[in-house]
Amino acid sequence: MISVNNLQKTYGVISALKGLHFEISKGEFVLIFGPNGAGKSTLLKILSTILAPTEGEVYIDDINIYKNSHEIRSRIGFVSHEPFLYENLSALENLVFFAGLYNVDNPLNKAKEILETLQLDARENELVRNYSRGMKQRVALARALIHEPDILYLDEPFSGLDLLGTSIITNILKNLKAQGKTILMSTHSFDDCADLAHRILLLINGEIAFMTSDVNKDHFKQKYLELVSINN
Repeated sequence: MISVNNLQKTYGVISALKGLHFEISKGEFVLIFGPNGAGKSTLLKILSTILAPTEGEVYIDDINIYKNSHEIRSRIGFVSHEPFLYENLSALENLVFFAGLYNVDNPLNKAKEILETLQLDARENELVRNYSRGMKQRVALARALIHEPDILYLDEPFSGLDLLGTSIITNILKNLKAQGKTILMSTHSFDDCADLAHRILLLINGEIAFMTSDVNKDHFKQKYLELVSINN
């Protein structure tokens, strides 16, 4: 479904991504690990068409995502470190607005439905600027899901969440996996949805150090520490 070929990104003399090659099948849940500065956020921004690569290509179902970005954006949802929300609008107003951009049928009903799922319906009319970071993260996820995309990219979605928020988002991801959605999620914690993952990808210094379907906590920690120490 997703094919990444020789993906490179440079900033002046700094190489953030160094010729990545990998493929993701439809319905796969892939966790992306790596130390700070490994290139995780850069990779997800490129896959989401927010950032252009220096070299290389990405295809979704044989469609070049940069040459057909408008079509591709209707198929993906992206949650990044920044929530990309309008602070002076309420959560409900934000979602109705984004639903309209994607031509979602009955945008008000859809927005209310997803806010209820995320347990934000009691505060749906409050301005987003008054929300906690964790609540903004939940609204950002709602924004990414409002148009029911096939593919979801998540950049450390559990950052800043309390136990309730973590539980809510974990349950949503379980449901999305059961629906056959394709999910790529970066994280620093193996405890974040490791039991949901089909594969793990480890990025170090802009390169794929390894990619495995052996989602075993102890094995992964040992391999992670070994590879990170070698490359530092």
